[in-house]
Amino acid sequence: MDNLERFFLDRKDTLLVIIDIQDRLARVMKERETVVNNVLHLVELAKLFNMPVVVTEQYPRGLGPTVAELKDALGDNLPIEKITFSCSETEHFRDTLKKIDRKKVLLTGMETHVCVLQTCLDLLRDGYRVHLVTDATTSRKPDDKSVAVEFMRDAGAVITCTETVLFQILKKAGTEEFKVISRRIK
Repeated sequence: MDNLERFFLDRKDTLLVIIDIQDRLARVMKERETVVNNVLHLVELAKLFNMPVVVTEQYPRGLGPTVAELKDALGDNLPIEKITFSCSETEHFRDTLKKIDRKKVLLTGMETHVCVLQTCLDLLRDGYRVHLVTDATTSRKPDDKSVAVEFMRDAGAVITCTETVLFQILKKAGTEEFKVISRRIK
């Protein structure tokens, strides 16, 4: 039964991680608009249910800041700067996750086959249950993303998509939260 438990999401034990969705990096991504929109849906969900959101920026001096749309949606949530590919190799990131103390991670960001993949592996090794939100991640080359998704599935990540996450957390229709999310995804 424990193996099946990893597929379930609970708003009280879940956090959202947004990896390196930055100006110069996003500019060269064909799926930029889709990824940013899906991450914005997840940010709105996190706000509605008081789920923590952790944002990172890879070498912002070179890759620029988090894209404006996300920055606006995130408000006062400051990104964790890093130069390591895996977020988990950055002490501030590890300390932040320990302080948050939630075991399920919704993983999003750029690039799927580099920073997202390496972070996923480290999180799995550290005992987190990772839900890779595939339509909220991207790489410059589709094959790189595809291989990375399979790699993470093989390593133990749950492979999912934005709407699946939204409805798993919402749990039922008719609530105010449901109405807000429904309007967003139409």
